[in-house]
Amino acid sequence: MPALDILATDPASQARAGILNTAHGTVRTPAFVPLATKGVVKALEPRDVVELGYDMVLGNTFHLFLDPGHERVRHFGGLHKFMRWDGPIITDSGGFQVFSMGHGTVADEIKGRASQGSDRAGAILSIDESGVRFRSYIDGSEKFLAPETSMEIQAALGSDLALVFDECTPFHVTRDYTARSTERTHRWLARCLDWHAENGPQDQLVYGIVQGGVYEDLRRESTEAVATSAVDGVAIGGSLGETKAQMHEVSAWSTDTLDRVAPGKPRHLLGIGEIDDLIRGVEIGIDHFDCAMPTRIARHGMALVPDPEKRWRFDLTNARWKDADEPIMEDCPCPCCSAGFSRGYLRYLLKAKELTGMRLVTLHNLAFVQRLMTDLREAILAGTLPQTAAALRSGAAPGLSRTVA
Repeated sequence: MPALDILATDPASQARAGILNTAHGTVRTPAFVPLATKGVVKALEPRDVVELGYDMVLGNTFHLFLDPGHERVRHFGGLHKFMRWDGPIITDSGGFQVFSMGHGTVADEIKGRASQGSDRAGAILSIDESGVRFRSYIDGSEKFLAPETSMEIQAALGSDLALVFDECTPFHVTRDYTARSTERTHRWLARCLDWHAENGPQDQLVYGIVQGGVYEDLRRESTEAVATSAVDGVAIGGSLGETKAQMHEVSAWSTDTLDRVAPGKPRHLLGIGEIDDLIRGVEIGIDHFDCAMPTRIARHGMALVPDPEKRWRFDLTNARWKDADEPIMEDCPCPCCSAGFSRGYLRYLLKAKELTGMRLVTLHNLAFVQRLMTDLREAILAGTLPQTAAALRSGAAPGLSRTVA
């Protein structure tokens, strides 16, 4: 059985709708994957995530390695049983988190922020061909991650989809550094695949990760090298650029190459989840995405609403809402709005740092994103993606835009 069954494609773009087949069930694509970074989607129970309509969550190899440790998770029967999630789980390789300790995130680099604060214990000690030695941000103890270690951890976690260990190339580095880093990522890919072939769970899918920075030839070469290896799917990672336009262009280099060399393999776009980026990502042929955005902004009092001019965001902590009795969105079917929780009450909870407020806004935001992805998927199946995408970009409420002809 192929990892991905493609059910429909959009003639006006590279978009496709399908079914991803995993050991713990199927995933309807295109799909957004909520983060269960430390074995939990923050503020929610697994049954909440299921009721919102999600098929798969993402666990973080790096954080679970440091605490509680993959051997303890194995003791509990794997990550599925540990967190009581019955559906598919994807685990990242830990590469992004390790290299962020040394380089910071792309946003850190672009905004000139230091990659580490004085209160952080985590730090890279060395990077060489064997792997990465670093200090734990939890207790300062020395740790080591190699391609084989990453795959061993993900095998112990028992995820349905494992990502290979890669070097996440920083944004502000030279082309020469990017080229050498990408070549090492390819060598680490081979080591991951060798380890998995000999030791990994037979029913665990393995995705390779494309690097190459913002250089078209390096991106295309990396995409072809990864896609033509013995991977089950391809993840697009690393720095994708400084602007949205550049990010979309860099991602499209990979999907364009994949259309040529591996059209049937599933594609994941790592760490991308802004509303406009999801719409564009679907159009260029991405099958599934992950991002902390919906849950992270919820904990800071920011709700997702159909308002493109404000980046689809609504600040519930603003003082103007303290007496407002309307919900976040009228006619919104999410558990927060449909139950009648008012903006005034939510603002009160958030300002008081009550966990219930964070939970309610998290439910709203994830419901918003799930309806958006359902709109896009159903539009591909119905042959109406151009109209639906245009409506969503213009501020149509997800769920209502399905009626666009």
